[in-house]
Amino acid sequence: MTRIVALLLAYVFLALALLGVVLPGVPTVPFLLLTAWFAARGSERLHRWLYAHPHLGQLLIDWEQERAVSRNSKVIAILMLIISWGVMFYRIDSPWLLGGLALLFCSIALFLISRPEPRAKIKH
Repeated sequence: MTRIVALLLAYVFLALALLGVVLPGVPTVPFLLLTAWFAARGSERLHRWLYAHPHLGQLLIDWEQERAVSRNSKVIAILMLIISWGVMFYRIDSPWLLGGLALLFCSIALFLISRPEPRAKIKH
């Protein structure tokens, strides 16, 4: 993979992650993890910026070091899944699609719940 392709994909996934912050149904953390992975291969500057970011950086660090997700992130993600499914319930006529989405969303929620929370950092 060339550096340019990795950089381009890093920015595409960053845009999707940022959309996920404000749009229900669009995941943030998976796109953020992909952003970090591609940034590490395409732009050291972008990679450093992600890890130094006051909000995004801690999510990446917690995942990288402990495979952990904060309680706040879990609550927000699960609430967004519930809201997204509720909106789709009123907009989608197919019970099969709604059932499939319910299974997918429940699987995502169970995965999130099963992740440990980051250990408290000791500040000196």
